[in-house]
Amino acid sequence: MGKPTGFMEYTREVPADRAPLERIDDWNEFHLHMPDEDLRTQGARCMDCGVPFCHSGVLISGMASGCPVNNLIPEWNDLVYRNLWHQALDRLLKTNNFPEFTGRVCPAPCEGSCTLASIDPAVTIKNIEVSIVERGFEEGWINPAPPASRTGKKVAVVGSGPAGLSAAAQLNKAGHSVTVFERADLPGGLLMYGIPNMKLDKRQVLLRRIKLMEAEGVTFVCNAEIGAAAYPTEKLRSEFDAVIVTTGATLPRDLPIDGRPLKGIHFAMEFLTANTRALLNGSDDYISANGKDVVIIGGGDTGTDCVGTSIRHRCSSVTQLEIMPRSPEERASDNPWPEWPKTHKVDYGQEEAAARFGSDPRVYLTTATRFEGDEHGAVKAVHTVEVAWEKNEKGQFIPKPVPGTEQVRPAQMVLLAMGFLGPEQPLIDSFGLERDQRSNIKAELEKYSTSIPGVFAAGDCRRGQSLVVWAFKEGRGAARECDRYLMGSSELP
Repeated sequence: MGKPTGFMEYTREVPADRAPLERIDDWNEFHLHMPDEDLRTQGARCMDCGVPFCHSGVLISGMASGCPVNNLIPEWNDLVYRNLWHQALDRLLKTNNFPEFTGRVCPAPCEGSCTLASIDPAVTIKNIEVSIVERGFEEGWINPAPPASRTGKKVAVVGSGPAGLSAAAQLNKAGHSVTVFERADLPGGLLMYGIPNMKLDKRQVLLRRIKLMEAEGVTFVCNAEIGAAAYPTEKLRSEFDAVIVTTGATLPRDLPIDGRPLKGIHFAMEFLTANTRALLNGSDDYISANGKDVVIIGGGDTGTDCVGTSIRHRCSSVTQLEIMPRSPEERASDNPWPEWPKTHKVDYGQEEAAARFGSDPRVYLTTATRFEGDEHGAVKAVHTVEVAWEKNEKGQFIPKPVPGTEQVRPAQMVLLAMGFLGPEQPLIDSFGLERDQRSNIKAELEKYSTSIPGVFAAGDCRRGQSLVVWAFKEGRGAARECDRYLMGSSELP
């Protein structure tokens, strides 16, 4: 710790963002760079706190507390403060294969459990993290590092999202020959098509890493749907010594109310995927919100991404329905540090909506009751009602409609962003894998082995919908256990 009094001398600062009304005219990343001297000052705020919770990576009250990949945060904060950037990068890459991704899209549970956050604003961990890795790319410190030798073992990774990429990177380091299968036309999974370009640039950031992995020996095979007739799972298992399934939890939660079959009602991922694909292809083949009143049902990051994307399409209006109440400005008494702070946040999409239309688009404690169509079979309105959360006879809180609060909201486009139910089942069926009670692939945490020897599972297809950083952790863990299965022991972390 280079500055023992830094947390008392300096206040939290984060890099400025491009102005909302400027950035909605393009699809470029909206965060600006912070000067190195300011980053060093922010690193100085990291305390000599004795027991750092920032890298604990545990679940408290069902939520992540601390960094799931156990980043050595105090160490690289101190190194940045002392202007030792290369050493800071070395520390960062010990635990995190892809800090350029987590530094952009992770919600930063590390900051929620920062010791300083118990009394003051947290250390700006996430911004320092992404600044370290980008400095590494700029200085030429990050280059292909293929393994010195190969083991002769071949591993298939099914799915190229966060868990699949981290598993592939680690197994390749161990010397195995790794092939990553992806059913989409480009690798990256959720990182490629689930997150908009203004949050994670596909060419300059994501594909930069994919090319680096290819240079290190990882093979990517796209447009390959494992379990389908063209590539049955029996063929996969016969051609590879082990398989890791990392297909994510991509089965969306639907809203089966009157009018659901109407045209103009889409799942959020359908909308976001088509937009990114068109952006990369330079085509106009996407689901356009231009000139439409858009109603987004659901909150979270996906709902926010739908808001930001719709605004860039030049929608006429955007409304975001959230069935939950508005979070408090400060931690509630039942949400103490170091739990993840369940406080009110204004993300980039809501900030842009407020600048464009004059107010935050979120409407709380409200749910849709039916969709109304026009004479052409397209949606034209969403009927809503406010709800109150009350206990039922089992003591469970459930939403109950509040009489007299019904409204009809114009909508020529509705986007369903209510989360995911679990993994898609056909691939699981084709392998014959055992499931848990939530339809996820059954595989114990830290072991990741499924009901079939030599087949492992990691990420959202094993744990259910979760944070991208948990997927990275599970991919690394599954790689370690797969390496142990193949070699009898493993030196992977």
